[in-house]
Amino acid sequence: MKRREFITLLGGAAAWPIAAHAQQAGKMWRIAFITHVPMKLYEPLFEDLRPLGYVEGQNIIVERRYAEGRAERFREFAAEMADLIITTTTPAALAAKNVTTTIPIVIPTAIDPVGTGLITSLAHPGGNITGGAILTGEMAAKRLELLKEVVPSLSRTAVLWNSANPANALAWRETQGAARALGVTLQSHEVKGPKDLEVAFARMAEEGPDALFVLDDALIIQYRKEIADFAIQKRLPSVFAAKDRVEAGGLLWTPKRTCRERRERVDVTKMIVSDVSP
Repeated sequence: MKRREFITLLGGAAAWPIAAHAQQAGKMWRIAFITHVPMKLYEPLFEDLRPLGYVEGQNIIVERRYAEGRAERFREFAAEMADLIITTTTPAALAAKNVTTTIPIVIPTAIDPVGTGLITSLAHPGGNITGGAILTGEMAAKRLELLKEVVPSLSRTAVLWNSANPANALAWRETQGAARALGVTLQSHEVKGPKDLEVAFARMAEEGPDALFVLDDALIIQYRKEIADFAIQKRLPSVFAAKDRVEAGGLLWTPKRTCRERRERVDVTKMIVSDVSP
């Protein structure tokens, strides 16, 4: 089976190489898009396929599947027949990898793809997985340092994170290491689904931390507005991983320029999957 590489913009951010099958006359391609809840951020992906000859409803069918906080459904979705699987969260990518070794899998925002076993290395991912990696784990320590600079009296910080996502393990370890160095006590609040947010908010209100530290992943991002609103209501300085979280009401985010000295580790847009043959 031949491979045709097509490039598309994801959310207006960067160009990611996606491995696709060559077009065949009259062929209807099926794309499985798997994530937690509907995400408008990724809809431009399917629009940008048009110039490449892939038009939804004409020669591609996009099967949008949302777990709605039930991570166990990812394996069910991944087992459905498709020519290409796109996912925005590591648990879904792992589920897809366990289901197929032939269908191309794309994850544009992998947090720790090597550490979680998605790929063998950034330079040579191997197998049927491609995409991009972000420095969520490595930048966690830097975000806590910035928060300490803004709030010098910081001693107790609530950490909101999805512990059900194995990709967050690195970020949590880095945050713990930074906290020890800074003399900051971390109050862990694990969110494995939408219903856990209210419980986490109630615990934070009771514990009274000095600030809120958020470890981003696909699940947490969906509720960035609710999280920012809570921080504002409780007058908690909050730090996030991206600008749109601050626009939603957060206090701080880590700009990309802080990663420039690690550019060689950030630039993974050249990752290409190998030909997938039956």
